[in-house]
Amino acid sequence: MPARFHPCRLAFAALALVSAARAADLPSLWAERTKCVVAVEYVIENENDRRPTLGYGTVIDSGGTIILPAAAIDQRLSPRQLKDFKVYLPGDPAGYAATYLGEDLFTGWHFVRVEEKARGLLTPVTAFAAKGTNPVPILGEDLWGIGLRPKEEDFTPYLLQSRLVLIQLLPQRTAVAQQEVAGPGLPVFDRAGVLVGLAISSGGQTYMQFSQSSRSGEPIILFDLEESSLFLLADEVLPNLGRVPGNVNGRPLAWLGAFSLEPMDRDVANFLKLSPRTSGAVVSEVLENSPAEKAGMKAHDIIVALDGAPIPRFRPDHVVIDYVEHEIARRKPGDSLGITVLRGPDRLELKAVLGDEPRLVREADRTFFDHLGFTAREFVYGDSVTRRVRSADAAGVVVHYVRPNGPTALAGLQVDDWIQEIDGTPLKGYADSIARLAAIESDLQRQEFVLLVSRGGETAILRVKLK
Repeated sequence: MPARFHPCRLAFAALALVSAARAADLPSLWAERTKCVVAVEYVIENENDRRPTLGYGTVIDSGGTIILPAAAIDQRLSPRQLKDFKVYLPGDPAGYAATYLGEDLFTGWHFVRVEEKARGLLTPVTAFAAKGTNPVPILGEDLWGIGLRPKEEDFTPYLLQSRLVLIQLLPQRTAVAQQEVAGPGLPVFDRAGVLVGLAISSGGQTYMQFSQSSRSGEPIILFDLEESSLFLLADEVLPNLGRVPGNVNGRPLAWLGAFSLEPMDRDVANFLKLSPRTSGAVVSEVLENSPAEKAGMKAHDIIVALDGAPIPRFRPDHVVIDYVEHEIARRKPGDSLGITVLRGPDRLELKAVLGDEPRLVREADRTFFDHLGFTAREFVYGDSVTRRVRSADAAGVVVHYVRPNGPTALAGLQVDDWIQEIDGTPLKGYADSIARLAAIESDLQRQEFVLLVSRGGETAILRVKLK
């Protein structure tokens, strides 16, 4: 009697054959796809040292443009401190010169471009994207990605594999794998070698730690800096690869001026009789002369929609803050933004024209005084916000760095001190402050000088002895 085959068994058998064939192709897929990943080394130059730093990036075009994740470069650093960029191909100890292009605030990516002679050795990650609709992996699907070993091992590439367990809005569509699936900033592929996403910095994993002296476990959180189980889906990555900054500061930067947003409390939503699916961001403060102030926004307004689109509900609740900031960052200065707010029982429609964000701390001018032992930087708009003073009243300079055991350090000067007076004379702007400090720096006969500084809302007088 002939054997009978159940249709489901046939289907499973076919899937197994396809999976086996795809797995058998992995070595050839691997050889091609490792050409789209690189290691990027650069030097952070401070007042008294030079510190080499590493990040991993993905090649995005034939012109040698590379994207690094946001965490690869500290946002507090001035682009002027970033020196000597070099790009290393996997397994190749010879580096190639590269140029830093800047950061895109919307994606958080840092863009770097490698010198021309290396470009023919690289393959853009877009070569491995789907033709047409980008694939969205399904729960339980097998995925794989690339990691890179440290410099002392010539950045040798290695394989990471995992399965998808969750897709979540954070606020971008972010996938969570069962375990680490790629290095941060490096691509993730399906079994057929099609790009499905780009790994981002991993979230912390919680563990219980036990010791011989204590039988009770204590929770600890560990972060993996070299591998990640989180990745942005291809639909979140591919449309934004063209956002190459026009300058190293990433400008222009859209600015609203609604400061210190907080997620709307569910008790507040219930009190206002809002739908359980309504989400919102509470404005703690509206900054002076900002687009938000000019649009009529007030402190404690609750933003519930942008350009008529209700704000989605997120889990966890604090993701709503990232969503609002993300929506502003995707726009440009001069764009109009419709903002629906709740103010008590009233629902108001505001129209804001986004501005160009005021000068940031990382853009501020700064001068190092070697004899005095500290760096003074320009007082910027953000300083007036954190110090609760009107921007029109800003003067003097802010301490950016203090050299240990230098004259100013011994006098008690600290980073972020706001210097307002020298020898009893109020300072004006940055140029006046630097001129006054330069005169003291160059006067080798001077015995001492006195600074009046503001620190945490309190005023202190420091006597700096130079001899």
